[in-house]
Amino acid sequence: MSAISRRGFLASAALSPLGVGLTGANASAQTPAPLRRLGGTRLKTSLNAYSFNKALNDQMKGRGQGVSLFDLIHFCAEQNIDALDPTGYFFPGYPNVPSDKYLNDFRRSAFLNGVEISGTGVRNNFASPDRAKRAADVQHVKEWVECASRMGAPVLRVFAGAEPTGHSWDEVASWMVDDLKTCVEHAEKHGVLIGIQNHGDMLKSADQVLEIVKRVDSEWFGVIVDTGYFLTANPYQDIARVIPHAVNWQIKEKVGSKDGPAKIDMKRLVKIIRESHYRGYLPIETLSAPGESYEPRSRVTALLVLLRQALKETE
Repeated sequence: MSAISRRGFLASAALSPLGVGLTGANASAQTPAPLRRLGGTRLKTSLNAYSFNKALNDQMKGRGQGVSLFDLIHFCAEQNIDALDPTGYFFPGYPNVPSDKYLNDFRRSAFLNGVEISGTGVRNNFASPDRAKRAADVQHVKEWVECASRMGAPVLRVFAGAEPTGHSWDEVASWMVDDLKTCVEHAEKHGVLIGIQNHGDMLKSADQVLEIVKRVDSEWFGVIVDTGYFLTANPYQDIARVIPHAVNWQIKEKVGSKDGPAKIDMKRLVKIIRESHYRGYLPIETLSAPGESYEPRSRVTALLVLLRQALKETE
């Protein structure tokens, strides 16, 4: 489906109109057209590398044995996880892109162990009022688009950025969309999709996420659905509304809401995903909290069991 036909195509799904919850934004009532998928629902497991954040940083910074991204490939193979999302922060030399040798060795290891690469991600802030900083982040995203293409990652995950003071939501969204369009144009040339993650920053609700999707208006752009950061009264409803535009996920142990996080109802979530006919990866991500004991292998394994049980019960 071309970008032009996407603009003209009306979504058949009955989604709530945009505009509710967009602070200071003039949102249109028209919802963006969903990404086109055929063949019904097909779901695959994946691990987001950030689950091993401390261990990965320990290894990179020489603070003990830690783990490497290659170790996470082996962990995924041992646990029969379909794919790994190797976040860019954990490649040697970040924010610079890794060498071709490292990427080739990484891709070879993943292939030989039967582990797919579901996506990768970078740090950026397209909500910064500083135009020069945004331009630097656009360049950073472009470089990692090419890196993602070389390693075989189909999606590059980006952030919106924290809403700055002294600027309306619409004003920030306008410059954010301009930067995203530039990144998406570059990504299309390299066969990589750009996915924006709702992270409780500029993007706290389905209304805000869908407004950005509508304004960027490209079949090479979609949503990284983060279950932990729809800060609304009914986050499951927000999740359901953005799934037609989902290109990847961050499935966490908790679901965020305006009243604070709550333990995820995995069966409810997977049922919503199946009803949407989403096809693709479901990366899980566990997070440590201040003052608590955190062992990533056991936490990831527990969340994986919960996801697999929900997948089985909703077949």
